[in-house]
Amino acid sequence: MAIESVVLCSKKPPWQSTSLRLNKGQAYSLFADGVIRWSQRHPHLFGGPAFHLWARVSPGGRAMNLCSNSSETFVADVPGELELGIYMGVWENEFGDLKTSDDLYKSLVGVINTTVVIYRGGALEALEKISTDNTTPTVIAGEVARLRSPTHPPSGWHYLHEIGYSDIYREEATATGVMIHAKADDAQGILRHPVDFPVTRTTALQWQWKVDEHPSRDPENHAISHDYISLAAEFDNGHDLTWIWSSCLTPGSFFNCPIRGWHDREAHYVIRSQQDRLGRWYSENRNIYDDALEAMGSSPTKITAIWLIVLSTFHHRSAYASFTKIKLVNDEAELAVA
Repeated sequence: MAIESVVLCSKKPPWQSTSLRLNKGQAYSLFADGVIRWSQRHPHLFGGPAFHLWARVSPGGRAMNLCSNSSETFVADVPGELELGIYMGVWENEFGDLKTSDDLYKSLVGVINTTVVIYRGGALEALEKISTDNTTPTVIAGEVARLRSPTHPPSGWHYLHEIGYSDIYREEATATGVMIHAKADDAQGILRHPVDFPVTRTTALQWQWKVDEHPSRDPENHAISHDYISLAAEFDNGHDLTWIWSSCLTPGSFFNCPIRGWHDREAHYVIRSQQDRLGRWYSENRNIYDDALEAMGSSPTKITAIWLIVLSTFHHRSAYASFTKIKLVNDEAELAVA
């Protein structure tokens, strides 16, 4: 077992060498703490390791992030050198090349302290050997628990790589079908389910959902308060439209995403808000052609994926929601998604 400490400065975009070599298939863990602050004017805007800390094996390895603010274990997908990075913006691809400008790093303040543990054998076996009594550090005990009971995304869904992987969604089989629950405590995650469905004048997206706790009390159309819950359609032109359950915006209103890097890609359409009761199921039937034309100025020709979106990292609050009976329909076909 090899152990190395690395301090990542927030202003260095985005990757830093560790000089640690890994073989393909070799397991390693990251134990981390620290805070990166995004703005001096808005002290509530900050993120910890689960938001900012990413790792990759170079050259050629996929970039991966922590799902918690304390630890995560990975397996090297290629042989090479382990690199650690501070994420800020949007990735261009799954290998950790930045799509957005390095200028986003200039206003950041803070560091992420990371301890890298590289194993000769299995990670769980090694950590269990040092976590056999009450003196075991909480962070190690937590990682042992995660390795013993890993969380997997619902069947047919995967996390959108641009904002990272998470463990906030779980699947439940019920007598009436599959239900997907989201529980995000100061966390975020976009689930993506690929589809191939045409957009015609009669194409509709139908689903049922329930919000038990909303992550925001402020308008979601500002970059400093963009915590929300939504379901979205991804289109073949690279854009997406999300139907959001807002905390206070007026149903029927719409806006481009206020986050830099997403503004020209994503539009939000408010369909539920503060007058709708938490803890109650609602059924939706949205005409995609009409909503896209209204919110985005034109209608695409094809839907390539359905997304589930839950964010609670701006206010650091909790978001609890459930989704079921998601399907696409038109005059000629019907496609069940979940």
